[in-house]
Amino acid sequence: MERGILGDRVGQQGWQLLGAAGVDQGQRAGGGAATLAMALARPPLLLLVLGLGLAGAQKTLEEVPVQPGFEAQKVEGRWLTLRLAASHGNLVSPADPLRLSLHSIRTGAGGDVEFLLLWRGAGVCGGENVTVHPTQLPGQYHGSFEGGSMHVRFVSTDYSNLILHVRFEDEEVTSLWVLLARRKLEDPQWLGKYLGYVEKFHLQEAPVSNIGGQCPPPQA
Repeated sequence: MERGILGDRVGQQGWQLLGAAGVDQGQRAGGGAATLAMALARPPLLLLVLGLGLAGAQKTLEEVPVQPGFEAQKVEGRWLTLRLAASHGNLVSPADPLRLSLHSIRTGAGGDVEFLLLWRGAGVCGGENVTVHPTQLPGQYHGSFEGGSMHVRFVSTDYSNLILHVRFEDEEVTSLWVLLARRKLEDPQWLGKYLGYVEKFHLQEAPVSNIGGQCPPPQA
């Protein structure tokens, strides 16, 4: 079965991390849905970063623009992912069982921004909140994950459409660009703007996923 970097990294180098988190040798050898389900039970952001680990570095963060006069409260609510691109073409294979999607954005105390990520695969699903903290510059946020840091920039928005940039830094530097909208309909102007960044930063587009509704309970 065709695998993307995300699946391969979880299945190979990711096993060392998953073993430390409680997946023993027998479970690794057994394979199948039960092993995958245990892998999926780990924080999805960490799995995403594992998947992105082979990606090449973008240019400098300073080259990424930020929406002038950005107002975080106006981006709160439900968003749909229309396009996704990264600095490596094998981010996710359509055959991979794991699906990740951004469900919604909300603001918190002290100017924090919180992203609700939903994940689904092998009959299990769940959600995780990822919080980033404001910097001294509007529209720019920073956060951390196990083993590294992340930087988020709200590149451009009219609050109905949004271009988001996320930069992961650990042993590698990886850039992720997302075109979001309030409804599943591409605006030609915003699509053109997004594709301009894809071309400028030599990005590779990846399959998108939108997970809606409530996750069913895990299968026994």
